[in-house]
Amino acid sequence: MKAHPNAVISQKAKLADKVEVGPYAVIGDNVMIGQGTKIGPHCVIDGNTTIGNNCEIFSGAVVGSRPQDLKYKGEKSLLEIGNNNIIREYCTLNPGTTEASKTVVGK
Repeated sequence: MKAHPNAVISQKAKLADKVEVGPYAVIGDNVMIGQGTKIGPHCVIDGNTTIGNNCEIFSGAVVGSRPQDLKYKGEKSLLEIGNNNIIREYCTLNPGTTEASKTVVGK
């Protein structure tokens, strides 16, 4: 893993080999990131989030934070992102809203 010194990465997060993390990115506890994925500057990757191999997430994206649905009451839900995805600047991707539900982005 190659991380900028100003990135904040939880010790509990699981990052594979050849992951790159840009400056001021924040990666939370329950995050898993696959081989060769690049996380740009100022990204936030949080929640119960799995990101596949060889993805590229551009600056300012927020991935895996609490759902914006008003029905969400803190249930454990998931976000799964497949391999070879490109997530452009300032995108927001949230997990499912109900218990054990998930948002899935295929490859």
